[in-house]
Amino acid sequence: MSKWVDTVAIERDGFSIKVPDSWWEFEIRPETREDSIRRIVEERMRATPEMAPHRDTIRTFLRAQAREAWDSGAAYIGCMADTFGGEVPITASMTVSLLSARNEDGSTLSTDPAEIAGQLKSITAKKPTDAWRKVTTVEIPGVGTTARTYGVEDIRFRQDPRPMRVVLMQTYIPVPGSANRVALVSGSSHVTEIADSLFEVFDAVTSTFRFA
Repeated sequence: MSKWVDTVAIERDGFSIKVPDSWWEFEIRPETREDSIRRIVEERMRATPEMAPHRDTIRTFLRAQAREAWDSGAAYIGCMADTFGGEVPITASMTVSLLSARNEDGSTLSTDPAEIAGQLKSITAKKPTDAWRKVTTVEIPGVGTTARTYGVEDIRFRQDPRPMRVVLMQTYIPVPGSANRVALVSGSSHVTEIADSLFEVFDAVTSTFRFA
C-alpha cells in the first residue's frame, strides 16, 4: 500500500487492522446485510458516478462476500471494488477470523508459527496454468513471526461447491496468551491476472494487524 493511500483503522473486540479508506465495510448478519449493502452501494454511486454502470456487479459481489464471511464466522470483512480507470471493476476482499487450532479428533494444535507452517502444504504448478501455493513465515511489526500461505488456488466457497480459481493469501497469527487460538487474516480475489499486485496489497494490509 503506497504511502499516499489514505487508510482507516478498523477496531474489533481484541484486534485492529488498517485498510484503504476507499474499501467497503458493511453489516454481514443475514437479517441486516441486504439493507446495509444497498445503502452503501447507493452512497458510493452518488460519490463516484463513474461506478454507476457497475452497480449490479458490485452489489452481487458484496452479497457473495457477506454470505461467505458470515458462514465462515469472520469477525471482520473489508472489500475493494474499483475500476481504477478501466472498464471492469477489480474486486478483492480481506477477512479476519479468530479460530481454535485443533486436529480432527479435537486435540490442540500448536500455534508456533514454524509448526503451523510445517503443517501447511505447498502446491507446485507443473505448467503455467496450474494452481500453486507457497508456504512461508513472515514478520509483522508489533506482532512477531507468523505463518503464511500465498498463491493462485482452486477453492470452494460455501455458497458454490464448484472450484473457483482465486488469488489467496492467508496469514496465521497466534493470539497472545492462548494455547490454541489464531487470528486468520485472509485476502482473496478472482482477478488472477494481477496476482503479484494483489499480494502486495494483502501483505500491506495484513502488516497493520495488531492485537488490542
